[in-house]
Amino acid sequence: MKSIYYWSPSLSKNIATNYAVINSAYSINKYSKKYKASIINACGEFNYFKTDIKKKEIDLINLSKFNIINLLPKLGKLNSRFSYMIIFIYSFFSLKKMIKNNKPDFLFVHLITSLPLLLLYLFNFKTKFILRISGYPKMNFFRLFLWKIASKKLSLIICPTETTRNLIVKLGIIDESKVKTIEDPIIDISKIIKKKNSGMSINILNKDYFLAVGRLTKQKNFLFLIKAFKKILDKDKNINLVIAGEGELYNPISSFIKQHKLEKNIHLVGHQENIYPFFKNAKCFIMSSLWEDPGFVLIESFFLKTPIISSDCPNGPKELIVDKENAFKFTNNNENSFLKSFYEFKNFDNKNLNKLKKNGLLLSKKYTIFNHFKSLDKILSIV
Repeated sequence: MKSIYYWSPSLSKNIATNYAVINSAYSINKYSKKYKASIINACGEFNYFKTDIKKKEIDLINLSKFNIINLLPKLGKLNSRFSYMIIFIYSFFSLKKMIKNNKPDFLFVHLITSLPLLLLYLFNFKTKFILRISGYPKMNFFRLFLWKIASKKLSLIICPTETTRNLIVKLGIIDESKVKTIEDPIIDISKIIKKKNSGMSINILNKDYFLAVGRLTKQKNFLFLIKAFKKILDKDKNINLVIAGEGELYNPISSFIKQHKLEKNIHLVGHQENIYPFFKNAKCFIMSSLWEDPGFVLIESFFLKTPIISSDCPNGPKELIVDKENAFKFTNNNENSFLKSFYEFKNFDNKNLNKLKKNGLLLSKKYTIFNHFKSLDKILSIV
């Protein structure tokens, strides 16, 4: 049986890539008779998920006895870059030793890609390295340089959307035949069906509400959404917005809500371990992101048949959404366009809304764990 290791160190547990890694490894162990998947725990980042990982019978490979993840600063751009540098230095020799001794057949590289790619360039391993693009890639000089020098030894680059694949191909760093698109394993059907029928962790409202979900970061663009909702509330005081998530922009977002006396209508409910009941009971899900690839909560909303109003940001929403066919789409970061889509949704008739939900559900099924496994199994057989 061939072995597959996943490398994906992160500072926060509440990022989509963590769940993608666990679900991908789970899909292999559940459906394959040829491969066995394990996850590398570089500095304790996957300790947050030990219960889920154990339940899914995935081996966790610890690079060190010390969990330095708890000691590293996490909030703020400079702090996070400092922490990633520490993880890089801390894991350099232990990751090299582990690959050399364990000789996994494949190493899937998700986050802090610079370390395994540098090792790949410097040393000769029998392991086949596969770079997984996790999220919309921002091409700075260092990343582009590292990808170029390591590309000759890379076995494959896997992208979550066709748009991202086209971007990688255009860079010309690797042969086009080695760049593939595989949808993320977002939908665990039995888990979602079970959890969506659980009770809400908090009693938000007795009224209809619109829902936004994500980390409180620049990417999610929640201040834009709140400012737009302020204009909506000037006309209708019965509308409510619930934002589920936590992050470094909590204070400025919270301050804006209080400053403009919006607390009765706009609610910050923090990170929710079980978000599915919130989707199930929402009038509509709103994605205001500046970029996504593809956008996990977007796909989950499709699956749960919650109507969607989304920006046309790259790469997921721009590629996946057909306006008024499976969701409502507005121009990225454009308030007038958002308000137009919002009121179009409000005035949409039930017949067309049901059709829109059905189309979204059909799209989401491309992102099931089983479909992800089938795609992986197909490409691994030819690498």
